[in-house]
Amino acid sequence: MRLACPRRSAVASFFQADWRLIVPRENGHSSSMANQGSKPREQAQAGEPASSDDTQLRLNASPRTFTPWQNFQIFLATWLGYFALLLVGRSLRWETFGWGNWESARQMGNGIVFSCWHRQIFAGTWFWRKRGIVAMASQNFDGEYITRILEKNGYGVARGSSSRGGAKALVEMVRCHRQGLDTVFTIDGPRGPRFVAKLGSVQLAKATGAAIVCFHAAVRPAFVFRKSWDQTEFPYPFSRAAMFVAPAIFVPRDADRAEQARKLQQVQAALDELRQRAEQWQKN
Repeated sequence: MRLACPRRSAVASFFQADWRLIVPRENGHSSSMANQGSKPREQAQAGEPASSDDTQLRLNASPRTFTPWQNFQIFLATWLGYFALLLVGRSLRWETFGWGNWESARQMGNGIVFSCWHRQIFAGTWFWRKRGIVAMASQNFDGEYITRILEKNGYGVARGSSSRGGAKALVEMVRCHRQGLDTVFTIDGPRGPRFVAKLGSVQLAKATGAAIVCFHAAVRPAFVFRKSWDQTEFPYPFSRAAMFVAPAIFVPRDADRAEQARKLQQVQAALDELRQRAEQWQKN
């Protein structure tokens, strides 16, 4: 079934609940997830589900077809990934740094293009879940179960990557921004080089007027997939976690290639600085 981006009016209460409910404590104040059900809405902590609603944002499906065996593998990987993220994510204890940068960007009213490194995909997915954010996922086998896991966590997914179908996915993300949704890029994906930003977020911000907000989700301790190109981090249960958010970056709608290159350098610099701060936090 092929569905376009949902109209904002159809999910208005869903998004309004998101922005009121997740108000993390700032700068080193940890937020345990225990006993969160007894807290009033205004005291909910970072990483807490934005809504108990199981609404899923479904965009256009991938054009690829899979064999019955592949479909079984996708089904199994989807549910294993979903429950692993659910069980570990609920136990994380969050701190936030730079949350005012997110608030300032939100107040601008033109939407947000979130940008992060692929390495933080697990912790980042949990922290920003159920806010109606639209991500990009590749059209390959791995992208299929990743898409389903993201959808179960309240994300929309535009199918494509920098290597295949990226232009079509970018157009879909532009349309989603115009309908009031935010987007997110794992900016060095889908296959690296690690910690090298690509142009996607700058192009999308130029087309929509949205603010680029870079973030870094750090966890300690964590299992590191050393053989993966991005050395993905997966937190252990009850790990400490920290969300670092940088000031917004704005791209003029009339930006030429040189200006876009300068903005990309700003994105790279912001992500590098966040990573350095996060690595220092992990050592403490």
